[in-house]
Amino acid sequence: MSAQQKQQSVIIIGGGIGGLAAAQALTQQGIRVLLLEQAAEIGEIGAGIQLGPNAYSALDALGAGEAARNRSVFTDHLTMMDAVDGSQVGRIEVGEAFRQRFGNPYGVIHRADIHLSILEAVEKNPLVSFKTSTRIEKMELHDNGVVLTDSNGNSYEADAVIGADGVRSVVRQQLIGDPPRVTGHVVYRAVVDVEDMPEDLRINAPVLWAGPRCHLVHYPLRGGKQYNLVVTFHSRNQEEWGVTDGSKEEVLSYFEGIHERPRRMLDRPTSWRRWATADREPVEQWGQGCATILGDAAHPMTQYLAQGACMALEDAVTLGQAIKTCGNDLQAAFRLYESVRIPRTARVVWSAREMGRLYHAKGVERQVRNQLWQGRSQEQFYDAMQWLYGWNIDNCLNGAR
Repeated sequence: MSAQQKQQSVIIIGGGIGGLAAAQALTQQGIRVLLLEQAAEIGEIGAGIQLGPNAYSALDALGAGEAARNRSVFTDHLTMMDAVDGSQVGRIEVGEAFRQRFGNPYGVIHRADIHLSILEAVEKNPLVSFKTSTRIEKMELHDNGVVLTDSNGNSYEADAVIGADGVRSVVRQQLIGDPPRVTGHVVYRAVVDVEDMPEDLRINAPVLWAGPRCHLVHYPLRGGKQYNLVVTFHSRNQEEWGVTDGSKEEVLSYFEGIHERPRRMLDRPTSWRRWATADREPVEQWGQGCATILGDAAHPMTQYLAQGACMALEDAVTLGQAIKTCGNDLQAAFRLYESVRIPRTARVVWSAREMGRLYHAKGVERQVRNQLWQGRSQEQFYDAMQWLYGWNIDNCLNGAR
């Protein structure tokens, strides 16, 4: 019996954005999927995220594009401001010319809304089944498949396994075993109602206020009824990777020297969540045999390019196309997928780090940053972003080895 005729099965560990997207991509190739999630429900927490044209291209390929668009706010521009003197550093228009160039818009969306948009497609899919409250603790790889064991001693068998289990991936730990890189950067996130935003900052755009060793971002969500507020700073303390409740007092202590206009926003949230961030050094190999990883399990990154969820969506679509190209030979497809995704996501990881350096410049570095984009045309901005936003299903396997 050929690989195409056999009803193949794959286990995906993790029911976040990447895991759901991967489930949808695999079923498009006729593969049956069991999705295991350690939480009691399939859901998503957090606040807003930004979606570049590459993300909408991926969502379209997964059949979730229309639902995601209906829940998105499409922005007018991307703007960087100097948080010290309140001047504009650079502005990229993301209107019609941008959409014509990249084939899709630039949008912002609540993380729960994009998750729901993909979940709706997956839940209708008869090839996908879910099991919640399941934490995998052991993985055995064999020539012809995989056996997984959860914390209650239950076993699960399939032809292959995909780890989409996030930044603390159990699958990655077994396959690679490398440590995270704690950045020392702390991110606070909150959502505020539109009436609580200063009127002059109710802007239909992601606006970033770049300060010395800190920055602040705001943009609208849910039809402009809310605003996502994100502040980032270099911690004075030794940080441990994780998420906790935050305090307004800590936030204010890091933003004492910035311009009054952005600083007004820091009093608006009634509660904050605090992320001590980490990424990982890119590696040359993600998987082996019938196992691979995707999303944050494969390439956790800092938030400075707003591409974490976008890369997970790209991963899923590329994996599906690799399986199609390889005639459903899963092991060959996993290696093909890794050969194109590892260098691309490594570039994003490293580019995000460098963008963080630009955002947080001080002294002479700040002066240089503020001159970088002076006189640059919109077409020049678009040319610089082509490598990132020009991705789509038709070119996703370009550069395959």
